[in-house]
Amino acid sequence: MVKGKNILLAVSGGIAAFKAAALTSKFVQAGANVKVIMTQSSKEFVTPLTFQALSRQSVYEDTFTEPDPTKIAHIDVADWADVVLVAPATANVIAKLAHGISDDMLTTTLLATTAPIYLAPAMNVNMYAKPVVQRNIMTLKEDGYIVIDGGEGYLACGWTGKGRMAEPEDLLKILHKHFQQDTGRLTGKKVVITAGPTQERIDPVRFFTNHSSGKMGYALAQAVKEYGGQVTLISGPTSLTPPAGVKVVNVESAEEMYEAVMNHFDQADIVIKAAAVADYRPKETFDQKRKKQPGEWSIEMERTMDILKTLGEQKSSQLLVGFAAESEQVEMYARNKLESKNLDLIVANNILQEGAGFKSDTNIIMTIASDGTKKEYPMLSKDEVAYRILDDIISYAQRRDVL
Repeated sequence: MVKGKNILLAVSGGIAAFKAAALTSKFVQAGANVKVIMTQSSKEFVTPLTFQALSRQSVYEDTFTEPDPTKIAHIDVADWADVVLVAPATANVIAKLAHGISDDMLTTTLLATTAPIYLAPAMNVNMYAKPVVQRNIMTLKEDGYIVIDGGEGYLACGWTGKGRMAEPEDLLKILHKHFQQDTGRLTGKKVVITAGPTQERIDPVRFFTNHSSGKMGYALAQAVKEYGGQVTLISGPTSLTPPAGVKVVNVESAEEMYEAVMNHFDQADIVIKAAAVADYRPKETFDQKRKKQPGEWSIEMERTMDILKTLGEQKSSQLLVGFAAESEQVEMYARNKLESKNLDLIVANNILQEGAGFKSDTNIIMTIASDGTKKEYPMLSKDEVAYRILDDIISYAQRRDVL
């Protein structure tokens, strides 16, 4: 999918710059046109000649170097790009971009381009975890930058943890996906996605909930939008910012989520039930805060409405996708849920497996379709997992000649 596409690779000053050289080679081998911008500090790790030889193009190093008097270099290359990838994206470059600073060829070009910009952060685990870095990353996401979370592992500084840049093979796959979106694989399709936890009220200050962050559902909403679909995101309470252009319905309780889903179900082509909905709620609630009293406090619970089962019973032409977050016998429970709730496809994961639980930025999943097709995936960022899930849904729809 990258063949013939113009990819602008922006390399900043981190040890992961050596991966950018391998990435350049992979892009060229895949048939892409690649131009490289380097910061001054990145040249301390890899020489411009390396990228020139691999890309077969001149390397951009200095805003004030204008080899062609008929063009302004940073505007010309900004207009040339179909997509921009900053790899590695250091904490310094992330901070500059988040605050609109343009003091070198890289940052000036990125401010001038209208192409989609992907960032592949790479830095020490402690730097990555700093609140200011996370704030800057969140700012860039809100501004439309697409951040590619790296994996956890051994870092050049000797630490082990998050901050490792995504591997060249994974970055190539992500850009393949990016250009695949041009085909509009879900154009005109209405997709309802549920995300996040529910909160079941006890009194004005207390409620029962779970550890769901909503990250998987929000990643799915973004992926569906990029595949051309019309998204309705029904979200329980989260701290996440919804993707731009997505219709959001905010709910709190399982009952509210049931009502919202049913209100949108008839018009949906696909329903993806990624929310972690409470199975039980307090049978009795209190209008005033219940005061502390001597002895124990027992709360009687009652079942909530089984939203997924109800959808399975009432669906007509809709494709229905569920999730099975299990702690044991994952595949067995997932297959039981697939059949008992009349699903078309189920996404299963082991919540106790490292890198796959609630609140994580990554996931490790298997998908099982009602026609018996099963796929297993390694640990990937939830953004990448979202595309894999959508690809499996679309493949199933094609096999069944629906959608």
